[in-house]
Amino acid sequence: MAATTEGAPEETNAPPPRRRGMGRGAMAVSVFGELLITAGLVLGLFVVYSLWWTNVVADRAAAKQADKVRDIWAHQDDEGSGRPVEFDSKNGIGFLHVPTMSGDDILVEKGTSTKILNDGVAGYYTDPVKATLPTSGKKGNFSLAAHRDGHGAEFHNIHKIEKGDPIVFETKDKWYVYKVYGILPETSKYNVKVLSAIPKESGKTKAGHYITLTTCTPVYTSRYRYIVWGELERVEKVDAERTLPEELR
Repeated sequence: MAATTEGAPEETNAPPPRRRGMGRGAMAVSVFGELLITAGLVLGLFVVYSLWWTNVVADRAAAKQADKVRDIWAHQDDEGSGRPVEFDSKNGIGFLHVPTMSGDDILVEKGTSTKILNDGVAGYYTDPVKATLPTSGKKGNFSLAAHRDGHGAEFHNIHKIEKGDPIVFETKDKWYVYKVYGILPETSKYNVKVLSAIPKESGKTKAGHYITLTTCTPVYTSRYRYIVWGELERVEKVDAERTLPEELR
């Protein structure tokens, strides 16, 4: 019986169907998506740098400067010179202690420029309103500023401070103990009256020995300023053991 091919598929030499290429629109969307991913990675790295690495660098710089200040104090004691500490020292004038805001002692230096504050310290105002140092014995306002986020973020938890809380400023020879009496959660960054010798909007109308803490608000922005005011309650001499005042124990 002769073989038959009836019902078998016919052979063909036709080429396989070609894969459709990506259209211009789809390609544009793909490129745009890749750009967004890249931008997201860059932004993420910038946030890590701003909120973490700058803190690491600033903390190191502040610790180094703080060690210098305490070394100067110790050497003056060893020499027995009796000379007063150099309060306008480039290394720092003393240390700020605010238990409800931070467990650290915060080095205080002269000036509030970005260059100074980026070292993870607090700075006292020389402009637009000059701060009155407590060591002068004069009535006035010891006004300070520090970063709230990044570069040490020394005033990050300023919102935790409440009326009645202590603020202590430590120098070589004395503890200046203040009590918080006023808080302004938000004001214009151009409102320099809060730095006045008699701080405006603080509720005080007579000259006294005041301290003012200022920083940016809301968190992660610099749109407004957060203000805390305190008034001097007493001054204690530093003993040989540098015993902390009761507010810091």
